[in-house]
Amino acid sequence: MKILYVCQYFYPETFRGNDIAFHWAEKGHDVHVVTGIPNYPKGKFFDGYGLFKKRHEVINGVKVTHLPIVPRGKDSKIMLMLNYFSYLIVGWMWMFFHAWWHKYDVVFCQQLSPVMMSSPAVLYKKLRHVPLYTWVLDLWPESLTAAGGISNKYVLGFFDWFVKSEYKNSDKILTSSRSFDQSILKYGDYRDKIVYYPQWSDCSSNASNSDYVLPEKLHEIANSENFIVMFAGAVGEAHGMECNMQAALKTKDYNYIKWVIVGDGRKLEWVRTFVKNNGLDKTVITLGRFPSETMPMFFEKADVMLVSLTDSALFNMYSPAKIASYMTAERPIIAVLNGEGGEVVKDAKCGWTVKAGDADCLAKLVVELSQMNKQDLIEKGCNGKAYYDKYFTKNKCLKKLDEIMSLQS
Repeated sequence: MKILYVCQYFYPETFRGNDIAFHWAEKGHDVHVVTGIPNYPKGKFFDGYGLFKKRHEVINGVKVTHLPIVPRGKDSKIMLMLNYFSYLIVGWMWMFFHAWWHKYDVVFCQQLSPVMMSSPAVLYKKLRHVPLYTWVLDLWPESLTAAGGISNKYVLGFFDWFVKSEYKNSDKILTSSRSFDQSILKYGDYRDKIVYYPQWSDCSSNASNSDYVLPEKLHEIANSENFIVMFAGAVGEAHGMECNMQAALKTKDYNYIKWVIVGDGRKLEWVRTFVKNNGLDKTVITLGRFPSETMPMFFEKADVMLVSLTDSALFNMYSPAKIASYMTAERPIIAVLNGEGGEVVKDAKCGWTVKAGDADCLAKLVVELSQMNKQDLIEKGCNGKAYYDKYFTKNKCLKKLDEIMSLQS
């Protein structure tokens, strides 16, 4: 089949949708990805890419078109909005002309932030009357209110229009969290459209890179005398870093408890400043961002993994994808969040939950776990791996998507 894949982000940017496109190409489908010039998360174009460089390429059998967009910049809301709207405008115009000369059997949209990235997919569906499958991983306009602090009714109404169009024109609405149904059903009776489709781990517990050397700082602290609490992934405004750092401050006197942060994001500089100002250099280690394929090597050094979100009606509906990654690494999980993510950890019996923002409880729990029998921690990790193997393996998820979309190789 000929498949049109629409998303503002694609390889070499790291998102689950990459696996989907490569899987389809491997199965023999003709896949065309329409995306932007890669610049996430650092905010500048990746090396080798640009407005006049590498705009068209074939990656693992997938034809990729990189549309010219404004890079998102770093810590600039203006640049971020220009980034969002540049993909919308260029994508819509490009798709309008492309649709007249190219016929696909089906359209798939991986809808992250912003919701406008779905607009070119909706346009093609309207012009060519082919099925549109939308995988919703971020809820809008709720994300603007929760993460961006925007409350202007006209602004929210503008983005609400895109959401209505997306849900109305999608033949199936795939949701990464069951709780998303609450938001989607406010726009219409779409029960027959909604299909739960979770994210899988972007790394394998068996993955390794013998040529890769872990940071020296991690080697120095990774020994039986220390207890390592590791947070891995995006370090953003939504990820409860204030709570995590307050808990680290409360455990400062326990020199053997080490808080390790692997990842990058808009909140990382704040974290580093907090560490410096509070004398946490010996107990909090920030390592920065590393390739996803190397993550299992990092996870092996952790005693427990940490996932956290700030408390909001929106974030309480999310089950972070990193939970699956932690599970496949057979590491116990501390979930500092409310809602669905915590329920997954409870259901899998693979860790402990703490209310979002409760630094006192988090600090107390970490101290207790650091003194726990290692075998009990190992048992929790094994529970998570068993749960992952049952529900979240990449091959099972990709096969399920093929069934949902009735794709035959």
